[in-house]
Amino acid sequence: MDWEIIVALLAAAVQSGTPVLYATLGEMLSEKGGVLNLGVEGMMSVAALAAFLTAFLTGSPWLGFLAGGLAGACLASLHALVCIRFLGNQVVSGLALTILGLGLTHFFGTPYIGLAAPGFSKFALPGLGDLPGLGPVLFRQDALVYLSYVLPFVFWLVMRRTSLGMAITATGEMPAAAAAAGLKPLRLRALSAVGGGFLVGLGGAYLSLAYTHLWTNGLSAGRGWIAVALVIFAFWRPGRAVAGAYLFGGVMAFQLRLQATGTNLPSSLLLMLPYALTVIVLVLSAWRGHGTDAPAALGVNIEPEG
Repeated sequence: MDWEIIVALLAAAVQSGTPVLYATLGEMLSEKGGVLNLGVEGMMSVAALAAFLTAFLTGSPWLGFLAGGLAGACLASLHALVCIRFLGNQVVSGLALTILGLGLTHFFGTPYIGLAAPGFSKFALPGLGDLPGLGPVLFRQDALVYLSYVLPFVFWLVMRRTSLGMAITATGEMPAAAAAAGLKPLRLRALSAVGGGFLVGLGGAYLSLAYTHLWTNGLSAGRGWIAVALVIFAFWRPGRAVAGAYLFGGVMAFQLRLQATGTNLPSSLLLMLPYALTVIVLVLSAWRGHGTDAPAALGVNIEPEG
């Protein structure tokens, strides 16, 4: 494998890992507040369609990107309503959200299969795009990839250095103590769930506006499930989420390129690679005991405030 192929593969890994990174940070924010959301797959799918239709009808990819985020936030609001207001089971609600999202996408998206919409194109950052090695990999991408470079740092800054971030973390760890300190755990949980849904929606929007530039059903292709697993792999830390997203992005890009070379390996076996890696990562995380890094009150409903 020569150098040019390696650079192209690494650049594809960054692009392929970007929607997973958005979704992983979104799920991480929701879980930091104590709300487990297994509906990421359905939310990404609906957000991808909302972004595509908005860009298709308005001609503006940025409006489409915003619409994708809002679509994710709307579905997350539904999840928050069920789990926070009506104390529904978070696992069941999340799974129902995935089924609902995939069903809605197939119903409303089928007439648009194969159509293209205005999207985001790659461009080189002045002064950085020509750097040897790093330039073609990191700095000849689209605007949404560049935005994703700063997002984990902003996430860390908000969660670790602001009163809002620390209040959300306290709610996910010990909601009773947070309430005793004068915080509003239910509102903070709802905020983290809806904010996380917005980030998940941005990840879905990336798929139709930057990754494919056209619509087809099944665009999320299991990335939502991978994002849920990556939160555990990242130990609820945004910096590790970056490494995990690019690792999975690299595996996805590798299996696509391997298929393009006409390898004799069965295509079904190659398509299985990212999900097999997900299972391995979860097993290793459980073996090393990092499941205990989860917020203490994750998935535990709390009674409405009097």
